[in-house]
Amino acid sequence: MEDQLVIVVGAGPAGLSAAASLSHLSIPYMVLEREDCFASIWTKYAYDRLHLHLKKQYCELPHMPFPADYPDYVPKAQFVQYLDDYVARFRINPVYQRSVESAVYDETARKWRLVARDLGSGGAEEYYACRFLVVASGETANPFIPQVEGLSTFLGKVLHSTRFKSGEEFKDKSVLVVGSGNSGMEIALDLANHGAMTSIAARSPVHILTKEMVSVAFFLTKYIPPDIVDSILVLLSKLVYGDMLKYGIRRPTEGPFSMKLKYGKYPIIDVGTCKKIRSGEIQVLPAIKSIDGNIVRLEDGKSHPFDSIVFCTGFNRSTNKWLKGDDLLLGEDGICKQSFPNHWKGKNGLYCVGLSRRGLYGAAADALNVANDIKQLLQ
Repeated sequence: MEDQLVIVVGAGPAGLSAAASLSHLSIPYMVLEREDCFASIWTKYAYDRLHLHLKKQYCELPHMPFPADYPDYVPKAQFVQYLDDYVARFRINPVYQRSVESAVYDETARKWRLVARDLGSGGAEEYYACRFLVVASGETANPFIPQVEGLSTFLGKVLHSTRFKSGEEFKDKSVLVVGSGNSGMEIALDLANHGAMTSIAARSPVHILTKEMVSVAFFLTKYIPPDIVDSILVLLSKLVYGDMLKYGIRRPTEGPFSMKLKYGKYPIIDVGTCKKIRSGEIQVLPAIKSIDGNIVRLEDGKSHPFDSIVFCTGFNRSTNKWLKGDDLLLGEDGICKQSFPNHWKGKNGLYCVGLSRRGLYGAAADALNVANDIKQLLQ
């Protein structure tokens, strides 16, 4: 049994933010990470062309700004370098390949008791105890591919967006991208840029914004109610993109900020995909109904042949399977139940970082709040 003051579960940007914030206040801690590296979603599972969709000042982690010579929208390689420098600066040493199987609060000892499996040694169980437990396992924890009738019969390549690197290998292939979120839109663009015949299967309506619109919105929310900001964004989107319904893209009835807060659904930050949709280089199709061999049947009754399918269908979280006795902090979906700004604190020394659908900016704020609260309790 390893006895710690604080255990942080997860070594993604949220967990690293928590670790650095604790270190800054000289609070001892341990980080348990399921993968064999920190920030695996960036270092192992992100596509090559990925950039931060928000300006760098909204994405920096606590106590260390981005280098001045970094561009406003930081590319993947530079963000990974920033994280590497961050880990070195704060001497963060996660215990890797530790999959937390359960975390239960011991009322008698007033401690959290954890069971983790050492994935590097055949799954041997290890036992930990801590006074404070910080859940930072991430919103992008477990890749999700929906059940599709006949998917097992598909003759081509099937992969989740976490396994997609570049459209180069798909040149001259007919590729269906399932999902019209930011990953789906950007992967579709990358495929088209590399000469793939690209289609997007879009089930849900989406808001489409430019990076500049999002930056303006972040500024306006400091002074204007969110519903008014929503109205301004929708108006700007209509002026820039016009009616995208004729290309197969529906606009939601609720505003982009409202949808993000209620459902965690981010607006599309367009990086060039819409231009290719308008030109016909990328076609938008209805949702998939079933698959038979290489033929994909859609909900409008039409069928199309494809060589490959890329599922950009998001992630599930598994905290509800291993975090026991928590009826306050996290919901069944692994996202904060409580409303902002008190979403990060549970009971019995339980906290969460980066699970409020507020991106890197929110994770950094959560980490500072958690570290300061623990420091105050210790004093």
